[in-house]
Amino acid sequence: MAVRKRQQPQPPSLYVDWFLFTITLALIGLGYVMMVSSSLHLGVKITGDSLYYPIKQLIHLIIAFSVALIVVLIPMKFWEKYGSLLFLLGLFLLVLVLVPGLGVEVNGSSRWLSLMGLRIQTSELMKFASVIYISGYVVRHQKIVETEFFGLLKPLLLFSLACVLLLLEPDFGSAVVLLTIAMAVMYLAGARLWQFVILLIVVSVLAKELIYSSTYRMARITSFLDPWEDAQDTGFQLVQALIAFGRGEYFGVGLGSSIQKIFYLPEAHTDFLFSVLAEELGLAGVLSVILLYSLLVLRAFIIGIKAEQVKLHFSAFIAYGLGVWFAFQSFINMGVNMGMLPTKGLTLPFMSYGGGSLIVMCAAVALLFRINYEAMKQIVQSMKRNKKWEDE
Repeated sequence: MAVRKRQQPQPPSLYVDWFLFTITLALIGLGYVMMVSSSLHLGVKITGDSLYYPIKQLIHLIIAFSVALIVVLIPMKFWEKYGSLLFLLGLFLLVLVLVPGLGVEVNGSSRWLSLMGLRIQTSELMKFASVIYISGYVVRHQKIVETEFFGLLKPLLLFSLACVLLLLEPDFGSAVVLLTIAMAVMYLAGARLWQFVILLIVVSVLAKELIYSSTYRMARITSFLDPWEDAQDTGFQLVQALIAFGRGEYFGVGLGSSIQKIFYLPEAHTDFLFSVLAEELGLAGVLSVILLYSLLVLRAFIIGIKAEQVKLHFSAFIAYGLGVWFAFQSFINMGVNMGMLPTKGLTLPFMSYGGGSLIVMCAAVALLFRINYEAMKQIVQSMKRNKKWEDE
């Protein structure tokens, strides 16, 4: 009787996660199509060239892919070694953007730095740095995080400093995202639930005071609760977004046929791109986008679990942190567009117009590809060692 020879385990080609690649490409591709649709008229008005924004976004894409290729070649040990320095650099940039003459002010907020004609939103860089820093912290101090309240408080003091700088811009939405990333990673690292209950109470009280102490934040809350009360002023943006969703119905009015984007809906190609998508592609388009983001987040956590199984704990926490970041920021943007949350100046990851956001998001996905590569390499090497041991 012939003995069936056990096959040598074969590694996937270059350890590339093609599922992650497909999801990311689908989001970027759909985002680019919708950005083109929502910005043609705006380009004509501002520059006289309907292709102004599509060409600029195409340049942003080329830069983003180039940066992603560089990031995917950098070993995770590099990020673990220099994570703290990267976080300090992020804080420095948040300070720099507040310096008169250096920070670029748009719609009353100073959130950008201009670098060779490219506007970089410093809060996006800070989110990227924060995921790396907090992942390194919980790996180095996991026992303290699990057992002592101070282990939780120490990094949150640094994150609080970052949040204060973000609030000075002002950028309340990014501050919330930053704290959410930090707390989620520490919870996944084993921090106790009662510690988070205390922190959530404190953060909620502070958020309430920040809202009541700021006229424009209070106006956003009141317009969110009843946008139709002042539909021509404070509630205008949300009202136009809701009209876009209503017009879209099940299958939309057709690609390029949106009326709301034509100077009714402010920031149609950036923060409110999702509303234009809802109008042109309808409920089918909305559910498709939600599905793509869900799959992206799920894939990030699967990659994290894979890394944790081969004891690449730093990489695992980065994957979890990136998953939380993608999930929370996309949820906030879509929630704002649908009238579920007060207006926040947060982009829709991979889809909204903007060079800085797109570059940082592509760099973040490149980290996931690198984590998957190193985890798969470890898994295959382990399989080979086990095969060799069995043969002997």
